[in-house]
Amino acid sequence: MEFILEPWPWYVAGPLIALVMFLLIFMGKKFGMSSNLETLCTVCGAGKRSDYFNVDWKASRWNLIVILGAAIGGFFAAHLLSTDTSVEISAETVSNLEGLGFFSAGEAYLPERLFSMEAFTDIGSLAILLIGGLLIGFGARYAAGCTSGHAISGLSNLQLPSLIAVIGFFIGGLVMVHLLFPIIF
Repeated sequence: MEFILEPWPWYVAGPLIALVMFLLIFMGKKFGMSSNLETLCTVCGAGKRSDYFNVDWKASRWNLIVILGAAIGGFFAAHLLSTDTSVEISAETVSNLEGLGFFSAGEAYLPERLFSMEAFTDIGSLAILLIGGLLIGFGARYAAGCTSGHAISGLSNLQLPSLIAVIGFFIGGLVMVHLLFPIIF
């Protein structure tokens, strides 16, 4: 008998996310991945170079477990629970992505053109990853949080700045995909 694991349906995953958010709010904690990077920089001594990192990182060490859990969970999901890495997307979308040079569209979650070891030898892919990383880092700091922090934690707390940030994230994503990607690729 072959065991095939399907993604959890929204009516299971959604309430579980809501439960986690309720518990975090109840304990006075905020969820967000960019705060983990901040904590890691503080642990590694960034406070010696910037006053921004002169904080008590031990108060946020619980959040570092999130990184560990995400890495372990991602590894198990990718290597032990996934039998098929193809993504069900429309034939038209696959054709459009192939036109942009993404020939693994529909076959893998991440485009090989950007997320393979060969991407580090291609100056164009390397530039996109570097510039994208800098923009994401700047944006997460300027918006006082990352997409997961604003979209999950901020919206569950009914924070107007998080709603504005999430709308901005979606607009930025649409601009990137429909206007900038065709120019870049």
